[in-house]
Amino acid sequence: MAYTDYYKILGVSKTASEEDIKKAYRKLARKLHPDLNPKDKEAHKKFQQVNEANEVLSDPEKRKKYDQYGEQYGENWEKAEEFEKSRQSGAYSGQRRSGQSANPFADFGGGEDFGEGQYSDFFEQMFGSGARASGSRNTKFRGQDYQAELHLSLRDAAKTHSQTLTVNEKNVRITIPAGVEDGQVIRLKNHGAPGANGGPQGDLYITFRIEPDPVFKRAGNDLYITLNLDLYTAVLGGDVMVDTLDGKIKLKVNPETQNGMKARLKGKGFPVYKHEGSFGDLFVTYNILIPKNLTAREKELFAELSKMR
Repeated sequence: MAYTDYYKILGVSKTASEEDIKKAYRKLARKLHPDLNPKDKEAHKKFQQVNEANEVLSDPEKRKKYDQYGEQYGENWEKAEEFEKSRQSGAYSGQRRSGQSANPFADFGGGEDFGEGQYSDFFEQMFGSGARASGSRNTKFRGQDYQAELHLSLRDAAKTHSQTLTVNEKNVRITIPAGVEDGQVIRLKNHGAPGANGGPQGDLYITFRIEPDPVFKRAGNDLYITLNLDLYTAVLGGDVMVDTLDGKIKLKVNPETQNGMKARLKGKGFPVYKHEGSFGDLFVTYNILIPKNLTAREKELFAELSKMR
């Protein structure tokens, strides 16, 4: 019968620690458990294989025996212990009889056979039927977690509101607090897959994706905007209208404002997450526009100003 690689079944190396084996087993068992895959025969078979691999590798004595005979005899592991005893007693001389294979175990056959609630022939041959642990099928497994993404505009993210999203064919209604950030993840407890054998339900993790806004740039709780300013207002000063999340407001521009200068509007930025009434600031960067299509008279006036300076 072919040698079964329990390490490969669990997806761990031969030097894996007990904790590594435990984590790998729990992850695979939760995924393949028959209660979560009632109509999937392949998943059922893999679940039995994973269960069996854990049975051996999580037990120090069984793992030692498995490693010893598996490495030394490979697929002929099944009679290794018997052969070792015979060799020590002198019953096996190591001489090949006529027509006999050089490998004393080459004639043993068999295959991997799982029945309902059974372990494989490999396991039975090496450890015996009495070596099975009880209650493996009754272990409580926590349900798998679900992952979802929710896309919001910047302006939607700036206000507390409710949305309904569909996850695994079920509608989930959530309240989104104002101030969520791009990439932020929230957890909804017990909104994941159901558990097995009475185990707890998994959780739902929602990742927020905030779409770029054509007007505002966000950095934390602060907002940034660029405002085009005509030359005359920049030189002489005056009032202009500027966009905020709450609508347009009047902004006083100081005389002799330079290109690239910034104005700060305190409390007109983005709401602070879960801090009602708290807001960041809005920073306005001035972009001064040079007038075009000047008349002859305007050019003369600019020339006069140039001479005066």
